[in-house]
Amino acid sequence: MEREIEKNITLILNNMKKIVTNPVGFFQSMPKSGGFVEPIIFMVSMGVVAGIIQAVLGIVGLYFATSFFGALSFIIIVPILVTIFGFVGAAILFVIWKIMGSQQSFETAYRCSAYAGGIVPITTALSIIPFFGSLLGLVWMTYLLVVASTEVHNIKPKTAWIVFGVICALFALTTIGSQFAARRATNEMSKWGEKMEGLDEMTPEEAGRAMGEFLKGMEKGAGK
Repeated sequence: MEREIEKNITLILNNMKKIVTNPVGFFQSMPKSGGFVEPIIFMVSMGVVAGIIQAVLGIVGLYFATSFFGALSFIIIVPILVTIFGFVGAAILFVIWKIMGSQQSFETAYRCSAYAGGIVPITTALSIIPFFGSLLGLVWMTYLLVVASTEVHNIKPKTAWIVFGVICALFALTTIGSQFAARRATNEMSKWGEKMEGLDEMTPEEAGRAMGEFLKGMEKGAGK
């Protein structure tokens, strides 16, 4: 039993290493069939590692977490979300690849999607870098999907770059906009927290004006 566990861990680590260092070679040799068990285990494992990284970052204050136990909850929540959305993401990619001319099955699309998740632990750590971290993760994932398109689905590189490049650009614009909005909202919350310290000394009229300013600031932060 212990040998089997060690064997699986070694396989997972080797696959992650190949995805990061030699994605072309990995997708060239990746089996297009063989069941969902192995890719699911790989994807969940990446989710667990990413959850641990988020928990650690949350505990030290570099990632959003309301409490110590809130930070630790990432270890449970992230793998669950990864498993659920892994199938959803694979289904979307399956449709995109079909439209682009792929003859491969959903299982193959899922395998490509699952193993591309080998970069998730690294991109999770990079996410602490404002804007740049998220954009780097998007560009890196786009590159892996292009490689999977050409090496597994036999799609022309130019076509793959155009399709996934456009998708990447749209996600990048959305990500940047949401991060700007989140930062503005956080700033407004900080300002409100400072005003709350002197709330006891305010008259009802002053407290009402302060609340009005806070709500306007939150609307501005949300981009409304």
